[in-house]
Amino acid sequence: MKNKRYKILVLSDLGKSASATLKSSVSLAEMIDADIKFFNVMKPIEIVEKDNQLSAMRTINGEFRLTEKKIKKLINTVVKDHPGLSINYAFAFGNLKNEIEDCIMEYKPDVIVLGKRKSKPIKFVGDNIMQFVMDKHDGAIMVVDSKNTLNPDEELVLGLFNGVDHTSKLEFGDNLIKRSQKPLKMFKIVQNSDAYELTDIAANNKAVEYVFEHNDNILKSLSNYLSKNNINLLCMDRITKSTDSIRTPVKQEIKDIVRSLDISLLLTGNQNSSYNKQYVTLNKN
Repeated sequence: MKNKRYKILVLSDLGKSASATLKSSVSLAEMIDADIKFFNVMKPIEIVEKDNQLSAMRTINGEFRLTEKKIKKLINTVVKDHPGLSINYAFAFGNLKNEIEDCIMEYKPDVIVLGKRKSKPIKFVGDNIMQFVMDKHDGAIMVVDSKNTLNPDEELVLGLFNGVDHTSKLEFGDNLIKRSQKPLKMFKIVQNSDAYELTDIAANNKAVEYVFEHNDNILKSLSNYLSKNNINLLCMDRITKSTDSIRTPVKQEIKDIVRSLDISLLLTGNQNSSYNKQYVTLNKN
């Protein structure tokens, strides 16, 4: 039986981080066997301010050609080192939310990729649009850090936030684990570290688990450990509830994590997956 070929939708503002975002998307595509569609939206008000109708049409037509040229140049620069890879593209002038929603409904991506900049969650989509994408898209979302990217020719160093179970919500979770450096690194935030007990589970692979007690400086501590372990992709869940021991981020905290951590993140989707959980032996450091 032929394996499913996944679909990745890259949303970009064609800013400075566009190249890093697309390169990380290419890396993910090669790991999970996926096609890529690059999509850009520009608001007409950013192009036309005080022009009359005729002048406005000339301005829009000129911007249309310029935007297409920029996208082609960006894609050609990235794919020249990957001759077997094809990236489709599209762009639109209009309302950001409406155009993004239409593209999601038409393309039906398995993964949506967004870029971010330090101190700003995502310029192209912003806080509200990021939440909008999370609400409209049930699949995975990858948020790419412009400095800590995925590189197609480098090994994936995968981190699992608050447990290994998150990969069970990704149809391609096994692809990521197989391509990742071993042992896997797991990072957990707990309510009370004294009351938390690690459990060893028989498995084929081993993982190292780092446990943090929740406090006001938790994101700084987490960021330091991610850096020490050279993690370039942190997988975390989108669920909004916590157990007695594990503290799971709510929606606002997810956005705080995206903003605060200098790392690319992969948020799981909401859909069920046929992926069989891979258990690991946990070792406390």
